[in-house]
Amino acid sequence: MFGCDPSITTVENRTLDELQIGESAEVDRVLTPEDIELFAVMSGDVNPAHLDATYAAETGFHHVIAHGMWGGALISAVLGTRLPGPGTIYLGQSLRFRRPVSPGDRITVRVTVREKDMASAKVTLDCLCLNQAGELVITGEALVMAPREKVRRPVSHLPEVRLHTPGARFANLILAARSLPPLPTAIVHPCDDLSLLGAIQAEGAGLIAPWWVGPKARILATAAAANVTLDESRIVDTPHSHASAEVAVDLVREGRAGALMKGKLHTDELLSAVLRRDTGLRTERRLSHVFALDVPDVDRILFITDAAINIAPDLETMKDIVQNAIDLVMALGIDCPRTALLSAVETVTGKIPSTLLAASICKMHDRGQIVGGLIDGPLAYDNAISLEAVKAKGIVSDVAGRADILVAPNLESGNMIAKQLIHLGGAEAAGLVLGAKVPIMLTSRADGPSARLTSAALARLHAEARPTKPVAE
Repeated sequence: MFGCDPSITTVENRTLDELQIGESAEVDRVLTPEDIELFAVMSGDVNPAHLDATYAAETGFHHVIAHGMWGGALISAVLGTRLPGPGTIYLGQSLRFRRPVSPGDRITVRVTVREKDMASAKVTLDCLCLNQAGELVITGEALVMAPREKVRRPVSHLPEVRLHTPGARFANLILAARSLPPLPTAIVHPCDDLSLLGAIQAEGAGLIAPWWVGPKARILATAAAANVTLDESRIVDTPHSHASAEVAVDLVREGRAGALMKGKLHTDELLSAVLRRDTGLRTERRLSHVFALDVPDVDRILFITDAAINIAPDLETMKDIVQNAIDLVMALGIDCPRTALLSAVETVTGKIPSTLLAASICKMHDRGQIVGGLIDGPLAYDNAISLEAVKAKGIVSDVAGRADILVAPNLESGNMIAKQLIHLGGAEAAGLVLGAKVPIMLTSRADGPSARLTSAALARLHAEARPTKPVAE
């Protein structure tokens, strides 16, 4: 919550009779970037001079500055809460802006009684704002009607205000992926608006070079309905969705594609083609799915696995699930990802099989059978992500409270965690299937184009870290 002093529990006014000429009151406030964003949200003033660092660098100030009326709002706060305080009626305000206010500036806001008229209760106050160097930022005067009756009230409880830009952390991944050449990608059966437009958006961002694999007439009809034009030389015609999956896999085996993106077909159709022993894309690893989630109020991207493919993983499957996730997160630039093996408790007990599985995975990591990052478990969900919960429980761990990767003990629990964060927590989501020769962008029909864009960035960065070579026949 921005701008509230928790030490102030009551507000009390100075009545007209109590006010003295020359009497003053002041508050100090440090401007934060969040203050600027919050003022923009509240006022609707989205002038790029206040919000766009690139634009602001070309202005005469050379950096982002506060809205001028942010300082005016602070003056209003002093008048309404300090001098004269509650019961004051604003009649007029003049302001002159002398210097810009930049993030990090400490502003002292002061109002001083200059005149008062006992008959009308009108009071004139000089107003000024000084920065930390003692330089005038704002000057002016306020005309108010002062209260005649004494008021002393508890401070009203304000709602917490939390600022979150959806997908902001994903934007950094997309920016990193755009620095790489586009990844040749087979778009499997793109016969609806969502799958087609998501792939086109990823192509426009420079993340992929698509092969459109599916019935040519349906693909072109879908493109026409969406008012977009495709390069027909990049369309690989197939009769139906099963054939689309098989041909897309063939493109990878021929070295013409380095990733797959699911279109309008069932997941099992696509994965059946991927998992064929002789003609698929199998590796020594089991396939697993990783959700990447940009969650409001969480200072990092959370990765949840496996919430889509492996229903009740055994030890060997869980080993691959964990390694696939670690490989992805390291490919995204997190050198030492923290992985939490989730259960209901933090102690190992034979009564809860997932605790035994978690302990075994930790020991496999200790022995080098799983490599990369830090691993701990079993950990309950709260103790995996909340440092406060860890402190309350007295847990000593380099992972607890700071986990990047959350490994669910089974598909149901992983799916529930991910869907709760998406639908109740407001998280933005993307996802990949890993463990095949190439990353597979597996998004839900309910996901919009932005999920496919972010999934394409994940795939591009993963493919760069683990490049795929054509398969020798």
